[in-house]
Amino acid sequence: MNNERFDPSVADRRWQAAWDDARCFEADSSSTKPKSYVLEMFPYPSGRIHIGHVRNYTMGDVLARYRKMQGHEVLHPMGWDAFGMPAENAAMEKGVHPAGWTYKNIETMKGQLKQLGFALDWSREFATCDPSYYGHEQSLFLDLFKAGLVYRKESEVNWDPVDMTVLANEQVIDGKGWRSGAEVEKRKLNQWFLKITNFADELLEGVGGLDGWPQKVRLMQENWIGKSQGLEFSFDLSNGDRLPVYTTRPDTIFGASFVAVAPDHPLAESVAANNCDAAKFIDMCKRGGTTAAQQETAEKLGFDTGIGARHPFTGKHLPVYIANFVLMDYGTGAIMAVPGHDQRDFEFAIKYGLPIPRVVAASEAEADKEFVGEAEPGDGVIVNSDFLSGMEVEDAKRAVIARAEEENWGKGTTVWRLRDWGVSRQRYWGTPIPFIHCQACGVVPVPKDQLPVKLPEDVDFSSPGNPLLRHPSWKNVACPDCGGEAQRETDTLDTFVNSSWYFLRFASQPDDAPFDAAEVAQWMPVDQYIGGIEHAILHLLYARFWTRALASIGKLDVTEPFASLFTQGMVTHETYSRKDGARETYFTPAEVTRSGDGAMLSADGQPVNIGKVIKMSKSKKNVVDPEDIIRDYGADAVRWFMLSDSPPERDLPWSEAGIEGCGRFVQRLWRMFGQYDDSASGEDKDLARKTHQAIAAVASDIEALAFNKAVARLYELTSATEKAAPSADRNHAIRALLLMASPMMPHLAEEGWAAMGGNGLVAQAPWPEVDAALLVEDEVTIAVQHKGKLRDTLTAPKGAPKEDLEALALASDKVQRSLDGAAIRKIIVVPDRLVNIVT
Repeated sequence: MNNERFDPSVADRRWQAAWDDARCFEADSSSTKPKSYVLEMFPYPSGRIHIGHVRNYTMGDVLARYRKMQGHEVLHPMGWDAFGMPAENAAMEKGVHPAGWTYKNIETMKGQLKQLGFALDWSREFATCDPSYYGHEQSLFLDLFKAGLVYRKESEVNWDPVDMTVLANEQVIDGKGWRSGAEVEKRKLNQWFLKITNFADELLEGVGGLDGWPQKVRLMQENWIGKSQGLEFSFDLSNGDRLPVYTTRPDTIFGASFVAVAPDHPLAESVAANNCDAAKFIDMCKRGGTTAAQQETAEKLGFDTGIGARHPFTGKHLPVYIANFVLMDYGTGAIMAVPGHDQRDFEFAIKYGLPIPRVVAASEAEADKEFVGEAEPGDGVIVNSDFLSGMEVEDAKRAVIARAEEENWGKGTTVWRLRDWGVSRQRYWGTPIPFIHCQACGVVPVPKDQLPVKLPEDVDFSSPGNPLLRHPSWKNVACPDCGGEAQRETDTLDTFVNSSWYFLRFASQPDDAPFDAAEVAQWMPVDQYIGGIEHAILHLLYARFWTRALASIGKLDVTEPFASLFTQGMVTHETYSRKDGARETYFTPAEVTRSGDGAMLSADGQPVNIGKVIKMSKSKKNVVDPEDIIRDYGADAVRWFMLSDSPPERDLPWSEAGIEGCGRFVQRLWRMFGQYDDSASGEDKDLARKTHQAIAAVASDIEALAFNKAVARLYELTSATEKAAPSADRNHAIRALLLMASPMMPHLAEEGWAAMGGNGLVAQAPWPEVDAALLVEDEVTIAVQHKGKLRDTLTAPKGAPKEDLEALALASDKVQRSLDGAAIRKIIVVPDRLVNIVT
């Protein structure tokens, strides 16, 4: 064993097969062991795994393997978030069927994950596009409908006129469809919604109990839910109508200089009905940016309706505008504009020459201070505001609300940023919404004994739009109630629905139900959830809502799905490119040869530009293929690199030197395992102490997901063990090193375990025990100083008396040479640390 290199190309496959044969990682719900549910966000089957996947799943794998070694029954499953637009895009562009494309990708990616030796329970694998999964999803959707948590209404959506589909806000880039590039329109369609707003209070309150979540994610959730308290009142309009508005800053009411309504507000529509210029303006707004962020940053534009709104205190009429930055789905769709203390209002007022009064200042002495270039946030005291002047902001808010309620023209109220979840998508590759439209009976649920409503396989992608809508037969069915001619719902569910309950199906998989609540309760909530920060809002919020909604109708006994959340950093790499006129051509790292500070394209030997270190992406081609790295270095070196150097929450820069170093360390450990000798005897108390300290510390680091710290401790113990003379304690250190490294480098550990004559598989072995007595240092290093300089270091029993430390210091030859016969004036002793001799 000593003279042979560790060969991962052979060992990796051997031990992966052994784990499968032994069914090492299949979770047993009936086990009496303490249960641990470790879950990474499941991947979209796009075709190949990337290094980001490898980092994410390696972290979860180490924790899962460690928990198993600690005697836990571990659930560590894997599946596929398989519905969505990329499969339809492939169907349109490559002439393949979305199902075939998806399942082929799943086969490829599953093989790649297996190459890395992840301790996954493949017996629970599913894809969300499996009818056996989405049929249960349809059943749950009908349960929520029955409970009044699903409804259908006409709603304004982002419509891509080329792809002929609704787009999520995130799919609208600069006012254009992300795929087609067409100008996105605002259009009203009948859409299905889930009543997430019914749970707004619960979801917000629940954030406070998510102690195992990063604070930044909790804050993002709170802001997205967006609870705000303020004043709701109505302006009397000059045309005889009343206009309800809502403001979170009633203290600034004397600073209002105009009123604005959203382009799709009923008032705007009534004005447009009799004014073609207003109609043109509204049409222009609909063709502009559709997201809140785009409307925030776009030029502020308005149309003067000619209508005035009477100020409730001053009686003055404020002009009413239709404005492109006002959103119909927030508050009432109309605002009281205070340009001095809101930047959007400020920009609008500047453009249209409207007054900008100051009603908040740092002090009353600054009541007449002019605004310079931008609005001020509104912190300080109230000024220029009649009876409010001189009040603090919060006192003024309460005073205005009290006056409004006393005089019966307004009331204090709470509004939410959160909106009900629109789940309709005009696409084929998604869960069919289980409803039928009958002219006689209306909208009728599909009977549960007819589920799943399966997608038809014979679909045509030769033209844009939803293939279900133009399918010749699939949508035509008999009404379940009257038996008459009817049509299926042709919209499919948002893919976020698929990922909002998959963790429940992993925990329990009966054939005749989505899950068994009692079995789910044994595993849930997920003990450790791991995934990217990009999912911090929508996916996590929807999963929290779905869990609470199912609990509210008696389907579950848990309300929060994820006890602890970890958001890992990205894997980064520098880019390589070359200019060809105005066009930038990018090259993969595999196509480039680095030399010193430069790089050249291997194909032609010509230089390429080295760009910034950024997140790996296909568009910039700065990606590293995991299969290539596994082939060259083995799975364990790749896993070790993923855990080394960078804290797991930070980005990890990829480097060839780094992975080469990890490959060398694999061989270094292998050589050490070969030095294990059962016949060795004798003690090495120092190494024994270091070994047990490492066992305790590495365990603590893994539990805290501080993998880079655990790696550093294993490097340190490896060095100490290499230097030690043969002994029984050295054997123990080698064996402990193997066991501690096994969650991180499982193939190497299994190979070493077998060579050492270990029983069974390391994957089923316990974590090494800690001798608590050896965690306490019984010797300390004492520094001896003279004339402010270190003269010697001494080893002494911990807690040694002052007199003993003085005697040891004075017995040192180095100290005596420094003293050179000088009289000692005093000796200062700091217990367990320092002896300072003063002459």
